[in-house]
Amino acid sequence: MRRPGWMAAGVAWTLFLSAFLFSFGAAQAAWQPTKPVEFVIPAGTGGGADLMARFMSAMIQKNKLAPVNFLVVNKSGGAGAEGFLHVKSQKGNPHVIIITLSNLFTTPIATGVPFNWKDLTPISMMALDYFVLWVNTESPYKTAPEYIAAVKAKSGTFKMAGTGAKQEDQIITVQMEQNFGLKFIYVPFKGGGTVCANLVGKHVDSTVNNPSECRGHWQAKRVRPLATIDTERIKLPQWDTIPTMKEATGKDMAYNMLRGIFAAPGIPKEAQEYYIGLMKRISETADWKKYITDSALKGQFMTGPAYVKWLGEAEALHRDLMTKAGLIKK
Repeated sequence: MRRPGWMAAGVAWTLFLSAFLFSFGAAQAAWQPTKPVEFVIPAGTGGGADLMARFMSAMIQKNKLAPVNFLVVNKSGGAGAEGFLHVKSQKGNPHVIIITLSNLFTTPIATGVPFNWKDLTPISMMALDYFVLWVNTESPYKTAPEYIAAVKAKSGTFKMAGTGAKQEDQIITVQMEQNFGLKFIYVPFKGGGTVCANLVGKHVDSTVNNPSECRGHWQAKRVRPLATIDTERIKLPQWDTIPTMKEATGKDMAYNMLRGIFAAPGIPKEAQEYYIGLMKRISETADWKKYITDSALKGQFMTGPAYVKWLGEAEALHRDLMTKAGLIKK
């Protein structure tokens, strides 16, 4: 039976409207940045976070992973508080993201600055970073026990350099002091690149830099690694020759640092999902996998509830470590 013309037209209009609304909804869900994204680094130039953010920004542009550029900017003041407070102030702005290290936890705990990681929008963990005890190649110390014995013999005279005060590097320094009965002069710098450069220049006696921050100087035979601050060796060529602190000294010391991404608070859910997807695509590229290997990182992508759970546990761990180290603001 043939339908009247008006009925056929009505059916056609209904189908058209449904298709239009579906397309409109899909377009609404497929959020993308419409202007350059500010990519904040809450640390100085040359450090692990700086190197990673700049690599990611260049890779996004090279592989056309986003329709806009990601513009990196360092805001390292106040042990990273400058960067965190800036992003916190950008409520609802989906064109601002930040790379975080563990000063995400240490800075507010140590200083009382009005910031907590829950003030931001979690995107993803990209990796965890190791720490290594380094000395200058021209120093007489070939092993961790030799260096520790020398520090103990002249307590309070050896200089340990690190990034920032009451942050990851100082936590590890205090752990060494407590484990081995030592006393260092802790010298803070704004970034890990500067830290290692001062070791090369013999302005300090040792550092606990991330591998990527001293890699070039190690390859040039300017610095010497004595121990990895972890429960197991770094499972990469060359790096796997460095003993763990427990292997070298019998003392079990371990600390890994976060390399994570957050966005401003209160951004649309579609924007959060966009950045999660973008970071996932980055983590799957050959360029990223090579970067992880070259920088001796623990490649570990995590997002969603698992990431939020990890963040809560990491905050509690840092509060405990800093309390034991006497680094909590009274």
